[in-house]
Amino acid sequence: MGDFILLMISAILVNNILLIRFLGNCPFLGVSRSMDTATGMGLAVIFVLTLAGMITWLVHTYILVPLALEYLRTIAFILVIATLVQFVEMVIQKTAPPLYEALGIYLPLITTNCAVFGVAIININEGYDLITAIFFSFASACGFALALVLMAGMRERFALVDIPKPLEGTAIGLITAGLIALAFSGFIGLV
Repeated sequence: MGDFILLMISAILVNNILLIRFLGNCPFLGVSRSMDTATGMGLAVIFVLTLAGMITWLVHTYILVPLALEYLRTIAFILVIATLVQFVEMVIQKTAPPLYEALGIYLPLITTNCAVFGVAIININEGYDLITAIFFSFASACGFALALVLMAGMRERFALVDIPKPLEGTAIGLITAGLIALAFSGFIGLV
C-alpha cells in the first residue's frame, strides 16, 4: 500500500502531468478562467483519464500484444479515449446543461488532450500492472485537476487587480502557469 501512496504523491505533486510533464496545456489555459468550469473540467478529466488508463491497458495487454498489433497502439488508444469523451459529453449534457455550455469546445477537446493519451502511454512504457495503471491514471488526473483549480483561483483574482496592459489575457495566464509550475518543481526529490 505504501508504494501506491508514493505513486499517487508522485503523480499529483512531483511529476504533475500538466505542470512538470507539460501535457494538456490547451484545456489548462482555456478552461481555467472560472472556478466552476475548472472544477467541472477537472472532474470530467478525472473520470475520463482513470477509465482511459484502465481500458487502454486492457486493450494493449489483451488485444494488441497477443495479436502482435502493438504498432496500432496510438490509433487504438485514441479510439478508446474518443469513445469515453463522447460518453462523458452526453452525460454532462443531460445532467448538467449549464456546465456543458460553460465547458463549450473544451469538453470535446479532452479527446485530443495529450495528458489523457500521455498517461495511457506512460502506463504501458513503465510496465505498470492493471491496478498500478489505474492508481497512476487516477492520481495523474487528480494532479491535472489540482493544477486547473489552482490556476482558476489565480485567474479569478486577476479581475480584482490592475494588470499592466501588455500582460493582460494570455500573457499573464502563461506567466502564472510558469510560476505555478516552478512552485510544483519544488516537490522534485520529495519521493
